[in-house]
Amino acid sequence: MEALLISTGVVAVAEIGDKTQLLAIVLAARFRKPLPIILGILAATLLNHAAAATIGVVVAKYLTGSLFQVLVGVGFVAMAVWALIPDKEDEDAGARTLGGVFLTTLIAFFLVEIGDKTQIATTLLAARFQEIALVTAGTTLGMMAANVPAVFLGEAATKVVPLNYVRIGAAVLFALIGASVLLAVLFGAR
Repeated sequence: MEALLISTGVVAVAEIGDKTQLLAIVLAARFRKPLPIILGILAATLLNHAAAATIGVVVAKYLTGSLFQVLVGVGFVAMAVWALIPDKEDEDAGARTLGGVFLTTLIAFFLVEIGDKTQIATTLLAARFQEIALVTAGTTLGMMAANVPAVFLGEAATKVVPLNYVRIGAAVLFALIGASVLLAVLFGAR
Protein backbone atom coordinates (compact mmCIF):
# COMPACT_ATOMS: atom_id res chain seq x y z
CA MET A 1 0.00 0.00 0.00
CA GLU A 2 2.94 2.32 0.73
CA ALA A 3 4.12 1.93 -2.88
CA LEU A 4 0.69 2.95 -4.19
CA LEU A 5 0.30 5.98 -1.93
CA ILE A 6 3.81 7.34 -2.38
CA SER A 7 3.72 6.76 -6.14
CA THR A 8 0.39 8.57 -6.42
CA GLY A 9 1.50 11.55 -4.35
CA VAL A 10 4.91 11.97 -5.92
CA VAL A 11 3.65 11.86 -9.49
CA ALA A 12 0.57 14.02 -8.83
CA VAL A 13 2.76 16.80 -7.48
CA ALA A 14 5.55 16.33 -10.03
CA GLU A 15 3.08 16.38 -12.92
CA ILE A 16 1.73 19.85 -12.16
CA GLY A 17 3.23 22.18 -14.72
CA ASP A 18 4.92 19.29 -16.53
CA LYS A 19 4.92 19.20 -20.33
CA THR A 20 2.31 16.41 -20.37
CA GLN A 21 -0.05 18.53 -18.28
CA LEU A 22 0.53 21.41 -20.67
CA LEU A 23 -0.19 19.00 -23.53
CA ALA A 24 -3.49 18.07 -21.84
CA ILE A 25 -4.42 21.76 -21.73
CA VAL A 26 -3.51 22.22 -25.40
CA LEU A 27 -5.49 19.13 -26.46
CA ALA A 28 -8.50 20.22 -24.40
CA ALA A 29 -8.42 23.70 -25.92
CA ARG A 30 -8.02 22.33 -29.44
CA PHE A 31 -10.52 19.44 -29.44
CA ARG A 32 -12.98 20.40 -26.66
CA LYS A 33 -13.82 16.70 -26.09
CA PRO A 34 -12.76 15.84 -22.54
CA LEU A 35 -13.76 12.16 -22.41
CA PRO A 36 -11.61 10.85 -25.29
CA ILE A 37 -8.73 13.04 -24.10
CA ILE A 38 -8.96 11.64 -20.56
CA LEU A 39 -9.21 8.06 -21.86
CA GLY A 40 -6.21 8.66 -24.14
CA ILE A 41 -4.19 10.01 -21.20
CA LEU A 42 -5.19 6.98 -19.10
CA ALA A 43 -4.27 4.44 -21.78
CA ALA A 44 -0.97 6.12 -22.64
CA THR A 45 0.01 6.44 -18.98
CA LEU A 46 -0.85 2.82 -18.18
CA LEU A 47 1.23 1.56 -21.11
CA ASN A 48 4.16 3.88 -20.51
CA HIS A 49 4.32 3.52 -16.74
CA ALA A 50 3.81 -0.26 -16.78
CA ALA A 51 6.85 -0.53 -19.04
CA ALA A 52 8.84 1.88 -16.85
CA ALA A 53 7.89 0.03 -13.65
CA THR A 54 8.80 -3.30 -15.21
CA ILE A 55 12.21 -1.96 -16.17
CA GLY A 56 12.70 -0.65 -12.64
CA VAL A 57 11.88 -3.99 -11.04
CA VAL A 58 13.97 -6.01 -13.52
CA VAL A 59 16.99 -3.75 -13.12
CA ALA A 60 16.63 -3.88 -9.33
CA LYS A 61 16.65 -7.70 -9.40
CA TYR A 62 19.96 -7.80 -11.23
CA LEU A 63 21.58 -4.87 -9.49
CA THR A 64 21.28 -5.44 -5.77
CA GLY A 65 23.10 -4.39 -2.67
CA SER A 66 24.17 -1.10 -1.20
CA LEU A 67 25.61 0.31 -4.42
CA PHE A 68 22.29 -0.10 -6.23
CA GLN A 69 20.37 1.45 -3.34
CA VAL A 70 22.77 4.39 -3.36
CA LEU A 71 22.15 4.78 -7.11
CA VAL A 72 18.37 4.75 -6.53
CA GLY A 73 18.73 7.31 -3.73
CA VAL A 74 20.95 9.54 -5.87
CA GLY A 75 18.43 9.12 -8.71
CA PHE A 76 15.69 10.54 -6.50
CA VAL A 77 17.90 13.44 -5.44
CA ALA A 78 18.63 14.12 -9.13
CA MET A 79 14.86 14.03 -9.76
CA ALA A 80 14.50 16.67 -7.01
CA VAL A 81 16.86 18.98 -8.90
CA TRP A 82 15.17 18.21 -12.23
CA ALA A 83 11.74 18.97 -10.75
CA LEU A 84 12.88 22.57 -10.22
CA ILE A 85 13.44 23.05 -13.97
CA PRO A 86 10.28 24.23 -15.78
CA ASP A 87 9.07 22.30 -18.82
CA LYS A 88 8.17 23.98 -22.07
CA GLU A 89 4.83 23.52 -23.75
CA ASP A 90 4.81 21.31 -26.83
CA GLU A 91 1.95 22.91 -28.70
CA ASP A 92 2.42 20.95 -31.89
CA ALA A 93 2.44 17.45 -30.33
CA GLY A 94 -1.31 16.99 -30.66
CA ALA A 95 -1.50 18.56 -34.09
CA ARG A 96 1.13 16.27 -35.66
CA THR A 97 -0.78 13.04 -35.03
CA LEU A 98 -3.40 11.68 -37.41
CA GLY A 99 -6.56 10.01 -36.13
CA GLY A 100 -9.31 10.78 -33.70
CA VAL A 101 -9.07 12.66 -30.43
CA PHE A 102 -8.45 9.48 -28.41
CA LEU A 103 -5.73 8.20 -30.76
CA THR A 104 -4.13 11.66 -31.00
CA THR A 105 -4.03 11.93 -27.21
CA LEU A 106 -2.79 8.36 -26.73
CA ILE A 107 0.10 8.74 -29.17
CA ALA A 108 1.02 12.28 -28.13
CA PHE A 109 1.00 11.45 -24.41
CA PHE A 110 2.88 8.20 -24.84
CA LEU A 111 5.63 9.86 -26.88
CA VAL A 112 5.89 13.00 -24.74
CA GLU A 113 6.09 10.88 -21.57
CA ILE A 114 9.17 8.97 -22.83
CA GLY A 115 12.11 10.16 -20.78
CA ASP A 116 9.88 12.52 -18.78
CA LYS A 117 10.35 13.11 -15.04
CA THR A 118 7.28 11.04 -14.17
CA GLN A 119 8.43 8.09 -16.28
CA ILE A 120 11.85 8.11 -14.67
CA ALA A 121 10.25 8.53 -11.25
CA THR A 122 8.09 5.48 -12.03
CA THR A 123 11.19 3.44 -12.83
CA LEU A 124 12.89 4.56 -9.62
CA LEU A 125 9.78 3.95 -7.49
CA ALA A 126 9.40 0.44 -8.92
CA ALA A 127 13.08 -0.26 -8.26
CA ARG A 128 12.62 0.97 -4.69
CA PHE A 129 9.39 -0.87 -3.87
CA GLN A 130 9.71 -3.92 -6.19
CA GLU A 131 6.02 -3.57 -7.09
CA ILE A 132 5.08 -3.23 -10.76
CA ALA A 133 1.30 -3.19 -10.35
CA LEU A 134 1.12 -0.91 -7.29
CA VAL A 135 3.64 1.58 -8.64
CA THR A 136 1.98 1.63 -12.08
CA ALA A 137 -1.44 2.11 -10.46
CA GLY A 138 -0.10 4.82 -8.18
CA THR A 139 1.76 6.77 -10.85
CA THR A 140 -1.22 6.48 -13.18
CA LEU A 141 -3.54 7.78 -10.45
CA GLY A 142 -1.11 10.64 -9.87
CA MET A 143 -1.05 11.48 -13.59
CA MET A 144 -4.84 11.40 -13.75
CA ALA A 145 -5.18 13.51 -10.59
CA ALA A 146 -3.03 16.20 -12.18
CA ASN A 147 -4.27 15.95 -15.77
CA VAL A 148 -8.05 15.46 -15.49
CA PRO A 149 -8.53 18.88 -13.85
CA ALA A 150 -6.23 20.34 -16.51
CA VAL A 151 -8.47 18.93 -19.23
CA PHE A 152 -11.61 20.36 -17.63
CA LEU A 153 -10.23 23.63 -16.38
CA GLY A 154 -7.64 24.37 -19.03
CA GLU A 155 -5.18 27.08 -18.27
CA ALA A 156 -7.08 28.19 -15.16
CA ALA A 157 -5.90 24.99 -13.40
CA THR A 158 -2.28 26.07 -13.59
CA LYS A 159 -3.06 29.52 -12.21
CA VAL A 160 -4.58 28.27 -8.93
CA VAL A 161 -1.20 27.54 -7.38
CA PRO A 162 1.98 29.21 -8.70
CA LEU A 163 4.01 26.60 -10.57
CA ASN A 164 7.21 27.59 -8.78
CA TYR A 165 5.65 26.43 -5.49
CA VAL A 166 4.52 23.18 -7.08
CA ARG A 167 7.99 22.54 -8.51
CA ILE A 168 9.54 23.21 -5.09
CA GLY A 169 7.03 20.81 -3.48
CA ALA A 170 7.86 18.09 -6.01
CA ALA A 171 11.58 18.66 -5.47
CA VAL A 172 11.15 18.33 -1.71
CA LEU A 173 9.22 15.05 -2.12
CA PHE A 174 11.86 13.58 -4.43
CA ALA A 175 14.65 14.75 -2.11
CA LEU A 176 12.95 13.22 0.94
CA ILE A 177 12.54 9.87 -0.81
CA GLY A 178 16.16 9.98 -1.99
CA ALA A 179 17.37 10.89 1.50
CA SER A 180 15.35 8.06 3.06
CA VAL A 181 16.85 5.54 0.65
CA LEU A 182 20.36 6.84 1.27
CA LEU A 183 19.85 6.85 5.05
CA ALA A 184 18.54 3.28 4.89
CA VAL A 185 21.75 2.25 3.12
CA LEU A 186 23.86 4.16 5.61
CA PHE A 187 22.14 2.61 8.63
CA GLY A 188 21.73 -0.86 7.10
CA ALA A 189 17.90 -0.90 6.81
CA ARG A 190 15.81 -1.53 3.72
